[in-house]
Amino acid sequence: MSQLEKIYGLHAVEALLQHHPKRVKHIWLAEGRSEPRVQPLLALAKAARVPVEAAERSKLDEWVEGVHQGIVADVTPSQVLGENMLDELLDASNGPPLVLVLDGVTDPHNLGACLRTADAAGACAVILPKDRSATLNATVRKVACGAAEVVPLVAVTNLARTLEKLQQKGLWIVGTAGEAERSLYEQDLRGPTVLVMGAEGKGMRRLTREHCDYLVRLPMGGSVSSLNVSVATGVCLFEAVRQRQSPSAR
Repeated sequence: MSQLEKIYGLHAVEALLQHHPKRVKHIWLAEGRSEPRVQPLLALAKAARVPVEAAERSKLDEWVEGVHQGIVADVTPSQVLGENMLDELLDASNGPPLVLVLDGVTDPHNLGACLRTADAAGACAVILPKDRSATLNATVRKVACGAAEVVPLVAVTNLARTLEKLQQKGLWIVGTAGEAERSLYEQDLRGPTVLVMGAEGKGMRRLTREHCDYLVRLPMGGSVSSLNVSVATGVCLFEAVRQRQSPSAR
């Protein structure tokens, strides 16, 4: 059996029980935690025949770094998808595909927040380069509040080549850059769109930028020059949602 990894937090464990119950091998619940909030999780565990065992909260503190909410699970390692799955994901999209690309986001909290927003916005996939990116670990799952179990995460070896392939399939590549002349709100995001967000601080790499069909900026009216990448991702994704749900898009 593959070495198990630990995930933690109510939403992350519950989402894994809902979508991939066979991956959950054991659940540890802090002693005395039996309030109504955890009952749906316990019901899912019982249905999947996953053993649940009480443990001292101090023991859970030793096992994981972060706010575990009194719930830790032993699971089989997560599966990040390969580039060969992109065609299937695009074909399964309900309407024009919306894809999020994270070019070098290394903070697991930011990756988790981006996955959560991508799920809420209906993105069909999140793509990141295999190197110099955050990995799908317990912190990402906790911050994502279950989205890490349902949003396909695709790791690619060569991001520029992947963007070329997406262009060949008819998707428009829209990159975000603070110095772009075009505002996000001037960009048509109703068609098949790949939204590219750059790394924390550095933005997109040169090759990534060169493969974008359009560059857009978020209008900034205050004293700060940029937003946190997860916040900017939410603004951009939900501008696409707004455009696609407007009467003129129907």
